[in-house]
Amino acid sequence: MESHNEFKVPVLGFSAYSGTGKTTLLVKLLPLMKLQGLRVAMIKQTHHDFEIDKPGKDSFELRKAGADQVLLSSEKRSALITEYPEQRKPGLADLIDMLDLENTDLVMVEGFKHLPFAKIELHRPSTGKRLLFPEDSSVIAVASDSKLDTGPLPLLDMNEPEEVAGFINRWLAKQLVTTTW
Repeated sequence: MESHNEFKVPVLGFSAYSGTGKTTLLVKLLPLMKLQGLRVAMIKQTHHDFEIDKPGKDSFELRKAGADQVLLSSEKRSALITEYPEQRKPGLADLIDMLDLENTDLVMVEGFKHLPFAKIELHRPSTGKRLLFPEDSSVIAVASDSKLDTGPLPLLDMNEPEEVAGFINRWLAKQLVTTTW
């Protein structure tokens, strides 16, 4: 099992059922984290056969022609596309190791909700889904659009990204003090 101790940088997940608003919150959080001077890497787990390059583009044609890895690079960005010979689910630690960790202060993860690493649970009672934290001891806070009984866990307003960002900054500061990365 993976735990936060094996990661080379602080890793914080955002866990929720589909349709709760994980990506919506993250899109609001990332600029706030950037304003703090943090270099944030994002990992988003998807359960779909996705394509990031389009038919007709060189990267697509090279990958379809048989390249196992295609690295796109320009002056402004790079992207690595890796084809797996058979379906597999790379572990979170494997994906983190693919990142440029020398230039990363924090990895934020959307997905991998069943793995034991620090995460904020997002919960909207209107979805009719149950809370995750009672069975997941790695949840460190709950962000919701409603008042909830979260026991000893902090309750954050998911509609106030500044509040969530403040919590993340305090958590990150503790990680940097208590862990030698």
